[in-house]
Amino acid sequence: MAQATVARSTEASKTVQYSRAFAGLFLRDLHVLRRELFPFVIRVCMNPLLFLFVFTYVIPHISSGASMNPTAAMAGNAFSTVLLPGLMAVAIMFSGIAAVALPLAQEFGVTREIDDRVMCPLPVPAVAVEKICFSAVQSMMAAVIVFPLAYYVPAVHPTTHVSSWPFLLLVVVLASLTAGALGLTIGTSVKPQQIGLIFGVVVIPITFLGCVYYPWAALTHIRWLQVGVLLNPIVYMSEGLRAALTPTLPHMHPLLIIAMLVVALCLLTWLGIRGFLRRVIG
Repeated sequence: MAQATVARSTEASKTVQYSRAFAGLFLRDLHVLRRELFPFVIRVCMNPLLFLFVFTYVIPHISSGASMNPTAAMAGNAFSTVLLPGLMAVAIMFSGIAAVALPLAQEFGVTREIDDRVMCPLPVPAVAVEKICFSAVQSMMAAVIVFPLAYYVPAVHPTTHVSSWPFLLLVVVLASLTAGALGLTIGTSVKPQQIGLIFGVVVIPITFLGCVYYPWAALTHIRWLQVGVLLNPIVYMSEGLRAALTPTLPHMHPLLIIAMLVVALCLLTWLGIRGFLRRVIG
């Protein structure tokens, strides 16, 4: 009985110690982000702002928006309605990847800064999980920043209607965590000097094939592509935000979206932690 009590007390002590160490790492990263908040906002805003300005403001003023954007017909010729969920998904994905993969490229570099981080009183996998959680915070911030841009910049405001706030929040959280897990997987799978190449040959292609600029249902006439993109996690981010913000557009079933985001999160987290352990310990 006494041994069981001691064991429970030891476990409780370890839990408190791990929680404090996890919170310490998180607050440290938050402090760094606060100091670099302006560059973060600029990085998040620039790409969607330019895309919105050209495709939803300039083009509608010089030509017929529907002729330039065939999928706009699905939203009453308002391409901004199609685009808003997709741009939020891109902001989540790029922020999540950049928040993990780019710092890892530096930490796994010649200076081996990662060794200082893993010396904290935490299991090594928990250090990797902290990176995913912190990147998720940045991804959610990116989604909040992009939403007003995608709503107010277009010449025709998108038509939005949130019928279920819990579903919207669940999609944003799962998408943000998945983006961070993908960033961890990328950051631990390639050499630091090749991280820029990965953005060109992996991140950008999966973005353009992630149903960002068109609903998944619009690919009906290209059946092989419609089936192939189902392996892309950005598809479920875009479709989930589309189902939550613009439910009048065709979209996947909400339960399928949530299930696939959970599967992607679990698989990428497992791959990322395994790669992290290999790079740190091996």
